[in-house]
Amino acid sequence: MTVYAIRMGVPEMEDHWNDISSRSDENQLNAEEKRYFKKLVKTLGYLSANPCHPGLESHEIDDLSRRYGLRVWQSYLENKTPSAGRIFWVYGPDRCEITVIGIEPHPEDKKRGAYDRIPLSRLPPTHGVDAG
Repeated sequence: MTVYAIRMGVPEMEDHWNDISSRSDENQLNAEEKRYFKKLVKTLGYLSANPCHPGLESHEIDDLSRRYGLRVWQSYLENKTPSAGRIFWVYGPDRCEITVIGIEPHPEDKKRGAYDRIPLSRLPPTHGVDAG
């Protein structure tokens, strides 16, 4: 079974991760941020172990794939809550890596162009690992 290294897109997702994880380490998160961080860490663990984990309900988002130029996947950060969070990610840039390129509340599917408004980070530089 492949275990994927999780990377953060640049600059937005990397900045977000560095901020929230360092504030967590320093015990400086408010209650809502603590709940969010716990869900995020749990989701990233599932994603690393199995991007097709049933609880993630991962699926490709065609509109984002066309826009980004790579297959963009959406996975649940949470569900059964208003504006449930979603993680947007791609495979790469290197073999056995997944890069989180966005975290957003779930777009309202009934609104055309909802995915056009989601900001996506760039892929981080490769480590020089053969992607083949």
